[in-house]
Amino acid sequence: MHRFEFSLHISAQDYLPYYRGEVRQVLVRCTDGRRVQFPAALLTPFVSSGGVRGQFVLTCDDGGTGARLQRS
Repeated sequence: MHRFEFSLHISAQDYLPYYRGEVRQVLVRCTDGRRVQFPAALLTPFVSSGGVRGQFVLTCDDGGTGARLQRS
């Protein structure tokens, strides 16, 4: 199981391309310096009128599947 921790701050305006499906992947830099890419659809439950903001934890299995995103 892999665990990736990161902060995310996407304004409502900047989130629009993700919402429209124009951008399907999110690339973030983790707190430990690693970079990880994941499907933008995982952000949907965390979108508010102000966009997406907060500390998150992404977990996935060793094959990179079964991704789950949670607020930390």
